[in-house]
Amino acid sequence: MKIRDIVKKLGLKVISGEEFLEREVTGGYAGDLLSDVLANSKKGNMWVTLQIHQNIIAVAISKELSGIIIVNGRKPEEGTLKKAKEEKMPVMISNLLTYEVAGRLYEIGIR
Repeated sequence: MKIRDIVKKLGLKVISGEEFLEREVTGGYAGDLLSDVLANSKKGNMWVTLQIHQNIIAVAISKELSGIIIVNGRKPEEGTLKKAKEEKMPVMISNLLTYEVAGRLYEIGIR
């Protein structure tokens, strides 16, 4: 499934990387501990987190993740958005909780 499809189905707001929404998503990962995401996420995963600092971009690039969904209506720091643009990493936000976003991703076929 493409990021664009997920944005539409979950009603996400794209705040960075609009031009990269055709990326394929191969699975999902929810977590806020960066070391856990580094250890357990897989290439192509959509990452669901409440973290907003720029280190999330470094983790996502390192693991070749498809994109990042920031939950709880949180907005990333300015430095995070700048880094996301530099690294071509799609970042979306949702007002939903991590649990709700993960459940909806699962419902639409992201495992």
